[in-house]
Amino acid sequence: MNILLLGSGGRECTFAWKLAQSEHCDQLYIAPGNAGTAHFGQNVDLSILDFESIARFCLDKDIRVLLPGSEDPLVAGIYDFFKTRKELKHIIVAGPSKAGAQLEGSKAFSKKFMQRYHIPTAAYKEFDDSNFEEGLAYLEETPTPIVLKADGLAAGKGVVITEDRQEAKDTFRAMIKEAQFGTAGKTVVVEQFLSGIELSVFVLTDGENFVVLPEAKDYKRIAEGDLGPNTGGMGAVSPVPFASPEFMKQVLDDIVKPTIKGLQAEGITYQGFIFFGLIKVDNAPFVIEYNCRMGDPETEVVLPRLGNDLVNLFLQMDAGKLNEVKLEYNPNSACTVMLVSQGYPGAYEKGKLILGWEDTDGSYLFHAGTSQTPAGTVTNGGRVLAITSLAPSLQEALKLSYDNAHKIQFEGKNYRQDIGYEFI
Repeated sequence: MNILLLGSGGRECTFAWKLAQSEHCDQLYIAPGNAGTAHFGQNVDLSILDFESIARFCLDKDIRVLLPGSEDPLVAGIYDFFKTRKELKHIIVAGPSKAGAQLEGSKAFSKKFMQRYHIPTAAYKEFDDSNFEEGLAYLEETPTPIVLKADGLAAGKGVVITEDRQEAKDTFRAMIKEAQFGTAGKTVVVEQFLSGIELSVFVLTDGENFVVLPEAKDYKRIAEGDLGPNTGGMGAVSPVPFASPEFMKQVLDDIVKPTIKGLQAEGITYQGFIFFGLIKVDNAPFVIEYNCRMGDPETEVVLPRLGNDLVNLFLQMDAGKLNEVKLEYNPNSACTVMLVSQGYPGAYEKGKLILGWEDTDGSYLFHAGTSQTPAGTVTNGGRVLAITSLAPSLQEALKLSYDNAHKIQFEGKNYRQDIGYEFI
C-alpha cells in the first residue's frame, strides 16, 4: 500500500526509516520531508496544513495510510477533514480527531480533563486578559518556582519555569499583554512546580485498546546540566532506568487507562499516539502534559527499539484489534544526540554545508533540519541532525553517538555533551 507521512523533522525522518521497512509499504511519500527522508521515500512539495491539496494527492496516489507527524495538522482537524468526506474516509489517518487533539492543543482543556478523571497532575489556575490583575495577585501568593504555560501550541517553547516572582510577573505580562507566544499565549496556565525526574511514555490506541511503546527521557535545555532556555529537545535515551515494572504499572493504572476511558466517556474519537509527559515525584507519576503525537527527539530512540512492523500496528489500530498485538522490544539501550545550529533556540543561520558523513559508523543519522543543494546537504533549521545509537549499555550507545557527533562538521555546530548524565 502507499503511505503519506506529513512533516520535515527528525521525528518524521525516523518514521520514514521505520515505515520503509514494512512489508506493507509499497511507496512512501513524505510532505515536505528533508534531505534525510529522501533516502526512504519520495519527498513531495505539500504544506502540512493544506488539507485540500493533501486530499487531492492522496486520491491521485491511492494513499491508504496518512500519518501526520506533528501536532499542527491534528489540532487543525485533518482527521475530521478526511473522515467526513466520502471519497477520503477509507484512508487510515493515524492520529486523533480534532477534539482528541485538544489534549495537546489546549493546556486548559487537558488540565480540566485530568481533573474530571482524577488523573494525577499539578495544581493550576488559568488566566487571560479578562482576569489579568487576578493572575498577578495569584502569582504574588504562589510559591516559587512558578510554571507558566501558554495554553495553545508554541512549538515546544511555550513553557517557562521562573525562579523569581518578578520574573514570573514579567513573563505573565509578556504572554498575555505583549503576545510573546502569539495567540497561543492568550490564555496562560499557572501551575504548581513539581520537583522530580521526568520521562515520556507513549501509547498507540484504537480508542479502546492500547499498546505501550518503549519509554524515553529527553533533554530540553540547551546547555549541559539542564541549564539555559528550553529547546525542542537536545537528545534522548531509552529505556529509562528508573521506570521499573512497578512504576510503569502505576502509570498504566493511574494515568493511561483513566485517560483512554475518559476519552471514551466523552465520546471523543482517538486512534493514534498519546504522549504522556510525566514526572516522578517521590515514587508516584504525575502528568506534566499530553501530546497527541510522538515526541521529538524521543521518536529517534523509541522506534529503533520497536521490533514490530509499524504499518501493521496501524492496520490493527484501524481494525480495533490492538488488544491482539504483542509488542516486541529491542533490549539494547538507545540514545540520540542532537546537533543544532549556532544560536538555537534563538536566531540562527541556515545553509551551512554539512561534512563528514563518510566518516561516521555504527549510528543512525536522522535528519531534522536539512535540505539538499547542488553543493551538498546543508543546514535548514535549528535542530539539524539526530545521531542515534544502540548498544548493550547506555554508556556504549552514548560513546557511539558522541564519536560520530565529533566527525560530523558544519559551521556553528553545537550539541550537549551530557545526555543521559543522571544514569552514568
